[in-house]
Amino acid sequence: MPTEVSLENAVDLDLSARVSSAVDRFSGWLERYGETSYDFQTVYASPIGRAAKSLYYRNKKLGTLAVAPMVFCEAFVPSARRLFWKPQRFPIADAHYAMAFAFLAESRKEEHWLDRARHFLSVLVDTRCPGMKEYAWGYPFSWVTIDGTLTTGTALITTTPYVYEAFSQVYALDHDSRWLEIMESIARHAYTEYRQLAVRPGAESTGYTPSPNDPCLVVNASAYRASLLARAGVELSEPTYLEAAARNIRFVAGAQNEDGAWPYAADGRRGFIDHFHTCFVIKSLAKAMGYIVSAEAERAIELGVVYYRSHLFDESGLPRPFALAPRLITYRRELYDYAECVNLTVLLRDRFPELGAILTRVVGDLTTRWQRPDGSFRSRQLLVGWDNVPMHRWAQSQLFRSLCFLLCRETGMTN
Repeated sequence: MPTEVSLENAVDLDLSARVSSAVDRFSGWLERYGETSYDFQTVYASPIGRAAKSLYYRNKKLGTLAVAPMVFCEAFVPSARRLFWKPQRFPIADAHYAMAFAFLAESRKEEHWLDRARHFLSVLVDTRCPGMKEYAWGYPFSWVTIDGTLTTGTALITTTPYVYEAFSQVYALDHDSRWLEIMESIARHAYTEYRQLAVRPGAESTGYTPSPNDPCLVVNASAYRASLLARAGVELSEPTYLEAAARNIRFVAGAQNEDGAWPYAADGRRGFIDHFHTCFVIKSLAKAMGYIVSAEAERAIELGVVYYRSHLFDESGLPRPFALAPRLITYRRELYDYAECVNLTVLLRDRFPELGAILTRVVGDLTTRWQRPDGSFRSRQLLVGWDNVPMHRWAQSQLFRSLCFLLCRETGMTN
């Protein structure tokens, strides 16, 4: 079994060389493995899984009995996912792969990487949500939530901003007007088709979906919309987008606890605090600050980073899944946390130099323990053993994109 990597060993490594090797190995694996996979939600995507999860939200005692076999499989027999549902393509993963290959094209100046990025954009054109006027993306499965079931193809404000970013990134490299037209459509969708709930003067929470009855108040949803519209407001010269982004930013800043943490939602029902959602919020604010000025956002980022460093790393200095868990957790560490940790520390290490040591430690652990001989990454460190089922959405694609982002930054090719 892989052993823990010490900080002392990690800091001696040549970061760029390590990351470059990991990226090339992963790229080779992706080409061999293919672009569909199982997923974290696979066990709940089937009719039986959806029924069990829905019962859990209605009746905790009966629902716990119903989902117990699925939780057992996740914790002890991860390969059993294949018994519940099928491999699928995930738009959020395709967007991350497009961005990753665009970073490689930028840093290595080789056209074939840009061709791979364009391939994923072409796939995204084909997998947009059906029946919608504007371009948007969601999940390829029906997702049972505390507020009901979101059917396959429901547009999600937590997916669509990544796709906008992917099209924007490639457009900046090849200036293909097709990508610009899609960027314009995505921005119109984000601006016009999500409910906005006024929580105080000048502050609005966005809906997670375009449903007019969406309850809003999920913090990262508003952060994502702010980051998309701030970028689009500048890139597409639409000041109304910037104004909308500012209103979402004020909600996000206002939802922050005094200690710097963000609950998942400001609804009194979902107060858990976890690693990757915290990263989602901070990085979205930081990205938005690249296009607009907000003293509230700046202060929120500063407080958030202090909380993040203090509460979301374990005694080994490695990503900790939860600061406040919603239920019993059946694993020790999560690849998604590592992916977002790398992304956030690369994004903010110039402003917060103390994040540099975290980045080096985490990359050292990833390349020492998490990357498998075939080039893919382990999905989770369980209480006993590992979940080695590669899942593009959870979080092979996110980690690949983060490592390519780091490589691009290390070569000085992107800001």
